[in-house]
Amino acid sequence: MRTTQPIVIIEDDRDDQETLLEVMMELGVTRPLVFFADCDDAYQYLLTQKEKPFLIFCDINLPKVNGIELKRRIDADEWLRTLCIPFVFLTTSDNPTTVMEAYGITNLQGYFRKEHSLQKIKEQVKVILDYWSWALHPNGL
Repeated sequence: MRTTQPIVIIEDDRDDQETLLEVMMELGVTRPLVFFADCDDAYQYLLTQKEKPFLIFCDINLPKVNGIELKRRIDADEWLRTLCIPFVFLTTSDNPTTVMEAYGITNLQGYFRKEHSLQKIKEQVKVILDYWSWALHPNGL
């Protein structure tokens, strides 16, 4: 598996970006990390990137376009869909209606409520990264 595949993180809150950066550093993640504060910029990156991302972490509540709409755009784009990029929500939004909407209208691979402590977030991220490192899927081949 290529460790040059970046991890894309779409998060508008600067403190949460810094937390995720710290978590990745503590976990010893060596993949490039690419941060975006909004979905439009992330979508344009996905359309033009040279290296297929390993994984996308995305918040739900984002300015302009929310995370669910971004995932719908990815699912609707034939080329992006064929990339099979694992996409998970890591968000503070745990509203059951939002969770149902996310799974009901997208091809979502995971929805996680962001924990409140650095240690718990670190545990969540580790589980997600470990899962996608071990899972056989077209993106990992």
